Amino acid sequence: MELENTSAAAWSADFEQLSDLIVETEDIKAFLDGMACLAAKVVSRSAGTRVECGVTLGRHKRPGTIGGSTDKAMELERMEQTLGEGPCIDALVNGRPVLLDDAHASPQWPDYRGALSAAGMHSALGVPLALAEDGAAVLTFFSTAPGSFTRDVVAEALTFSELASKALRVALRITSLNELAEHLDAAIKSRSVIDTACGVIISQNRCTQDEAFAILRKASSDRNQKLHDLAAALVDGVGHQQTIPARGGASHPKRPVTRT
Repeated sequence: MELENTSAAAWSADFEQLSDLIVETEDIKAFLDGMACLAAKVVSRSAGTRVECGVTLGRHKRPGTIGGSTDKAMELERMEQTLGEGPCIDALVNGRPVLLDDAHASPQWPDYRGALSAAGMHSALGVPLALAEDGAAVLTFFSTAPGSFTRDVVAEALTFSELASKALRVALRITSLNELAEHLDAAIKSRSVIDTACGVIISQNRCTQDEAFAILRKASSDRNQKLHDLAAALVDGVGHQQTIPARGGASHPKRPVTRT
């Protein structure tokens, strides 16, 4: 009973740390690093030996993101991605845990096993995380000793992966909302600059708002310059009498036009 209480208290603390990670980390890479550190602690506690953990996250139309409990764990994750073989990749593809019990005895992944052994690791365990439409991710655990990932240790890793999957889904959604907010803020600022630049053109050319925007857009195309950048340059250059002529855009021939 005391052992069960200790285990329950440990899992409660682990869950609280995952919750804190969601709230405190500023970007998804920092969250992955923190999650990998916690995963390594949980599985090390179960295995009775030091275990390191790497994590690979893939999202639609985005470069993959790698985190880890240590620099070495991240290097091992990158190594596997480079080689294109190993428990992490198989777990990611098949959606199930994949175990390399002994790098010296298994016939699988000869290049990966050689590189893993050269790095001082002799067993590895890949555990996928359930992210649904949010992407795909996998935790990879590494141990210097063969046979470290017993049935009980794997069960602990799977229990942690269930918690980690939920936490990562929340973190990804928060990240997406933050990115959307940043994009909207940038769009609003860009629109404000463009509207101000159109006001300058209206003042210079005595034209309508639509005509001013047409002039700005054509100048952007003619100069091969982004619309926002051209608008910002025009606004910044007002004090220096910088103008955009109406020629080639919507204009009124009988109206005076300021030219450069």
